[in-house]
Amino acid sequence: MSKRRTFTSEFKAQVEVELLSGIKSRAEWRRQPQLSPQLLAHWKALFLERAALVFMSEEQRRQEASKTAELERLLGRQTLESQI
Repeated sequence: MSKRRTFTSEFKAQVEVELLSGIKSRAEWRRQPQLSPQLLAHWKALFLERAALVFMSEEQRRQEASKTAELERLLGRQTLESQI
C-alpha cells in the first residue's frame, strides 16, 4: 500500500509563483516525478481562485467566515430534519 503524497502550502505557493513569474516552466516542474500535470493544474486553479483573498480586509474575511458558518449550521439543521 503506497502512502499518499503531501505537499506543504509553502511548496505549492512556490511552484505557482515560479510558474506565473516565468522562473520555471511547467515542463521543468513536470520533470519532477512526484508532480503530475493534473496536480499542477489543480494547484493553479486553487491559487487563482483564492488569490483575491490576499487583498480582502480583515472585516471582509470575518463576514465571509460568519456567512459560511451560518450556511453550515443551516445545512446541518436541514440534514437532521430530513433524517427524522
